[in-house]
Amino acid sequence: MPHRLTRLHVLLFILTSMTTLMAGTLMQGIVPWEKPEKIYLGFPFSISIMTILIAHELSHYFISRRHNVSVTLPYFIPAPSMIGTFGAIIKMSPPIYDRRSLIDIGAAGPIGGFIISVTAVIIGLNYSASIPLGTAKGGFSLGSSILFSFLSETILRIDPEKYDVLLHPIAFAGWIGLFITSINLLPVGQLDGGHIAYAVFGEKHRWTTTLVIISLFILGLTYWEGWMLWAVLLTLISRSHPPVVYPEVPLDRKRKLMGLASFLIFVITFIPLPFGA
Repeated sequence: MPHRLTRLHVLLFILTSMTTLMAGTLMQGIVPWEKPEKIYLGFPFSISIMTILIAHELSHYFISRRHNVSVTLPYFIPAPSMIGTFGAIIKMSPPIYDRRSLIDIGAAGPIGGFIISVTAVIIGLNYSASIPLGTAKGGFSLGSSILFSFLSETILRIDPEKYDVLLHPIAFAGWIGLFITSINLLPVGQLDGGHIAYAVFGEKHRWTTTLVIISLFILGLTYWEGWMLWAVLLTLISRSHPPVVYPEVPLDRKRKLMGLASFLIFVITFIPLPFGA
């Protein structure tokens, strides 16, 4: 059984690498099955997005192993989508012994993915182009978080009120990584943010779950309809968080700072209107 599982992980990784490579090639305006000799143009996006996913999931994996929590290798999910994947997941099995372990595991993935995503954005923006606002033809616009706006203005030295940015595939992969990070840090259920909220607030984390879901419904009505879908989905899956074995063990100062850092990462990466026309 372990060997079969390992083969499955490898197969899914290869398939996801292929689908993200196809997606990256299509971003360059090349249909890969018509011009297979041009498929190399998809590597910048594919390598970038796969590295972000690997960093996120392996951060969870190694910290889980450090805390003696049973965990699988990552399952990468190939998909015929704009980015070629639905992400990646790992499976953890209880018990998690205390809140210190829980916050370490919950925060590790978003922080690891965040670091690589920021790196991709910085590299990619240096290869991106800016054009006068409103002159872009076709495609769709991407929203901007506090962090992404800061990096764009700093690196490209443009006024976002006057210019659009045509993102290089590496920068786009970084944008996707930051967006995924913000979603994962929503303090709901068993998302990474839900683990962190439970570690910090204990059973009171249910209040954060309720508040976030209500907020997503409101954002769906005022900004982006997709938030309503997320609100419904999270309502369906936000069951009670499994208890830790020793809830009486308090968080130390380092873990409290980790929780605060995770919250700040969420604030600076969240995008109320991620996609536009």
